[in-house]
Amino acid sequence: MATLGEYLQTWKLKLSTTKTVSAVFHLNNKEAKHELKVNFNNKTLSFCSEPKHLGVTLDRLLTYRRHLEPLRKKLTSHVALLRRLAGSGWGAGATTLRTSTLTLVHLNAEYCAPVWCRSAHTRLIDPIINDALRLVTGCLRPTPADKLPILTSIQPAELRHTGATLSLGHRAMEPGHLLHSALTQPSSAVARHLKSRHLFLSTAQQPISFSDNNIRAAQWADHQCNTEWTANPTL
Repeated sequence: MATLGEYLQTWKLKLSTTKTVSAVFHLNNKEAKHELKVNFNNKTLSFCSEPKHLGVTLDRLLTYRRHLEPLRKKLTSHVALLRRLAGSGWGAGATTLRTSTLTLVHLNAEYCAPVWCRSAHTRLIDPIINDALRLVTGCLRPTPADKLPILTSIQPAELRHTGATLSLGHRAMEPGHLLHSALTQPSSAVARHLKSRHLFLSTAQQPISFSDNNIRAAQWADHQCNTEWTANPTL
């Protein structure tokens, strides 16, 4: 807190103690209900077990379940709008539905994806995305879910999340980026406080020499080559 105070004083900034909260992230269940008592300028900061930062809800275990559950409800309402757009009353074409899916579903589902895409709870939103892809293609539920991205020409969510992570790592290689110092240090020097969690740095430090377009093109080409399937026009 002394370092933070010096930073604020140097840049003539003032910290709002009413809006600032403290939190702790760990895997020790015995200390789950323990609350920190942090003082700043003789004022105690309120403790929040699930703070929200830039629209992302952080939980104690960093599983991001508390973030993905509301996101699932939001995507469900957007898919309901797409279902009405694809109904008999409107009857929008495949191009319109594809553009609407990218705007209403994928853009919302990929917000801050480099932070939470390695969570085990991403399966909460995968069925919602598949429902949106079925609306674009007109396929029924018996159609394999891994074939839907091929029919819609939209990258699978896993590849899009990985591409976003690698793109962020590529941009962080610029000296002025906030993550530059953390990304350029050796992987062995990265402190792993939560050892069971997959860190962003361990993923972003691998193919950072490629450009954004090359990363996404290579991923999509590999996915299409590994998928041997002919679409049935009757679906």
